Parts: sequence; structure tokens; C-alpha cells
Amino acid sequence: MTDSRLQNILDKLDKAYGTEKKMYLEYNTPWQLLFATILSAQCTDARVNIVTRDLYKKYDSLEKFASASIAEMERDIHSIGFYHNKAKNLIACARKLLSDFNGEVPSDLDSLLTLPGVGRKTANVIRGNIFDMPSIVVDTHVKRITKKLGLTESEDPVKIEFELMEILPKDHWILWNTDLITLGRTICIARREKCDICFLREECPSAKV
Repeated sequence: MTDSRLQNILDKLDKAYGTEKKMYLEYNTPWQLLFATILSAQCTDARVNIVTRDLYKKYDSLEKFASASIAEMERDIHSIGFYHNKAKNLIACARKLLSDFNGEVPSDLDSLLTLPGVGRKTANVIRGNIFDMPSIVVDTHVKRITKKLGLTESEDPVKIEFELMEILPKDHWILWNTDLITLGRTICIARREKCDICFLREECPSAKV
């Protein structure tokens, strides 16, 4: 990967999608984004938004989440995958935020990783979007397209995260995730890539043109 090719990729992404941060999950408070991100694991953002619109009306505070029954929470999020574990994690996470962090979502990575249901991807979503801390989020789109672009050979999201930290300018760390999500949903679609209309095809060694 040459610096010029990477810069061309970033310039074309900026031209196509702009440089403003985007968030596809709907939220009004930091804990709502945290919970929505927990729910989004192996689920579409669109489905999560449908569920949280009612969920955040019913449970409009951390205290209400903390006191909810697991059975009722499971019913409330039943249409989302892995709802058994996610219901348990939402309640436990709310309780820990109240008991250990005075009801505030922490900004440091180590503290975020102590919360039930929170891994590096979720923690970096919060750090990048709530606290404006340069963070790289490696989801399935980022992993797949970063590999197609020849920027990594790894299958390990944590390794990919650190590899991208080495080559991407910090002002594009969080953008890399949202830009590649958009690209992956509209053009570089898994198993049916539209390479013929992709604005990155000249920079992509995997392009089928």
C-alpha cells in the first residue's frame, strides 16, 4: 500500500460521503447509543431503530432498565437476534452504570470494556461518536472491504483495528467505519459487489472489472 493510493481512497470516500460523522443508530443520550450498539451485534441498524423507538419510551431511564425483568426485556427485544443474552446484558449494563459510574457512560476504553455486553467495537463506537475520541470500529463491513482494498490480510478485528491505526490519519478513524458501512450496503455488497459502478474500483485490487 502506497501513501498515494491510500490518500486517493480517502479523497474519493470524502468526495462521495463527506467528512461529517454519521450515525445510523438513533439515540438521544450516550447510554441510548451504548444500548443500541449492544443490540446491533449481528443485527441491522434499521431493525434496532424500530425496536429502540418503543423501547426507549417504555424504559426512559437507566433506573427503569436496571429494574426490568429479563423475561419482559426479552419480549421487548424479541425481534432482534440473540435477544436472550442482549436482554440480560442491557439490564446488567444499566445496573453497572448506576453502581460504578454514577449513571454516566465512561469515556476510557478500559472502563467501557468492564460493562456487560461491551467489546472493543462497541466501546470504540461510543468513544468516537459521543466523546470525539479518535477510534476505529471494525465491523463486518470494515473487515471485508478493508481486506478487499488490500489494507490488511488479517481476519482478526483487533489486529485490523491496530493496523488501520498505523496507516489512517486520526481524523478519518471513525469515518472509515461509517463510510465503509455505506459503501458495503450500497455498492460493495457482500456476494454481489457492483464493481462496475464503484468509485474505488481503480484503487481496489479485488475489483471485478
